Amino acid sequence: MQTTATILEKSEAAIFGRVFANGRPALSPELARHVLGLTFGTQDRTRMHELAVGNQEGALSAEDEEELHNYIKVGHLIAILQSQARQVLKK
Repeated sequence: MQTTATILEKSEAAIFGRVFANGRPALSPELARHVLGLTFGTQDRTRMHELAVGNQEGALSAEDEEELHNYIKVGHLIAILQSQARQVLKK
């Protein structure tokens, strides 16, 4: 039986994070500051909220479910990049 941690380690975001962490050179301080400012816009946040409500109600079509998962994946990628950016700026 797979745990949530095991499943997350196999996600596209986790794989990308490992590849990104192995890349050289590291983020420049300027790029790190830019990455820390990345966020979803108002239209995307509204759409994510609609999809989350639909998911809680069990009313998502297969297409909407895929869209929700895509937002989740992008959120994970942003989180990985921002984690790397914070590490660069700590130095």
